[in-house]
Amino acid sequence: MDERTRAYLRGRFRDYYRRSDVSLPPDAEAREWGYIPWTAGPGTTMARHNALLDLGDFADFLTRERPQHVYFSVGRYDDPGADSMAEKGWRGSDLVFDLDADHLPSVALGEDSYATMLRKCKDALGRLLSFLEDDFGFCDLETVFSGGRGYHVHVRDPGVRGLDRAGRREIVDYVRGTGLQFEALVSGEAVAGTAGRKSPARKRTFDTTGGWSARAHRHLLDFVDDLLVMEEGEALERLRSFEGIGEGRSEAILRGARENYAELEAGNVDIHPAVFGLARRLAGEVVEIDGAPIDEPVTTDTNRLIRLPESLHGGSGLAVRRIARDELDGFDPLVDAIPETFRGQEIAIDVTDPGLVELGGDSFIIEAGKQVVLEYLGVFLMARGRAEKERER
Repeated sequence: MDERTRAYLRGRFRDYYRRSDVSLPPDAEAREWGYIPWTAGPGTTMARHNALLDLGDFADFLTRERPQHVYFSVGRYDDPGADSMAEKGWRGSDLVFDLDADHLPSVALGEDSYATMLRKCKDALGRLLSFLEDDFGFCDLETVFSGGRGYHVHVRDPGVRGLDRAGRREIVDYVRGTGLQFEALVSGEAVAGTAGRKSPARKRTFDTTGGWSARAHRHLLDFVDDLLVMEEGEALERLRSFEGIGEGRSEAILRGARENYAELEAGNVDIHPAVFGLARRLAGEVVEIDGAPIDEPVTTDTNRLIRLPESLHGGSGLAVRRIARDELDGFDPLVDAIPETFRGQEIAIDVTDPGLVELGGDSFIIEAGKQVVLEYLGVFLMARGRAEKERER
């Protein structure tokens, strides 16, 4: 990034902060603050170990420093401005989750567009919120678009603040489905009769009320529902596509699903040994389908610095945007996170890395060289290192 580009972005970031009301997180004075200024050179240096008082009036700080990135700690401290973590005096930390598109198994790096990556990340966000709200019952949640490649979720329920790294890792493992075994998903109970055995028969069932067991049950039921609307030959062929399921087992599964659907719907997977085997196979896929591939180090680090909502992301020019829970479905980061400050005017840039850009609800084919573009598009390209600021004519 050359000096003209850096000066332009720094000035426009100042204009954004002058016009914006950036609110502080709870207990802001007990948190550590950090920021990255617009400095020359390839490296970035974070100014950290600041208490809020060290920064002065926060609105003045933002317009004065117009930082490239702004962060605050998930931890609360007695002395947040102390130079070492040992001296800060830890009081407790928010539980924070980070979903980054670069880390999602479903994302094809180098092939998926930025917009596609963000769509896949939003899908993973929905799965994460299901765990946090339904499985853990957390209520005090704040969901935030990171301004870059993903989303953050802040959990501020008082009960999580004192969790150490090990306790937070247990939550991570649950959300990611780490080490999930089929045997843990089904429960068994003795039933009347022996089913031809010397010992009493047992009925193994999924718990349909919640948790990973309910997710595995839903996956099985969705698969069975698809089978039952197929022509018989197609359904049998679909079943035989699984290794180890031949003609006899496929017919037994299909017959069992038709004749005992109510039992399956109630969670019973012991209607036939072949059906039980199918349930085991499909349960092996549920982690990939329903798991939330969060960034473990972010959640387990009680001293982590995280982006400040409504600040600007210096690598995209987009806002780090809070998202109300009832607005999440309709949220489009490449539209809703564009700052109003950067709308309504055009600027001259020199594009060095051309290609497709999806932004503001439009698709742009950007060619190399000097050109005039919408400012929010130009800011995005410059912040991403794909263009430099050209002199205005």
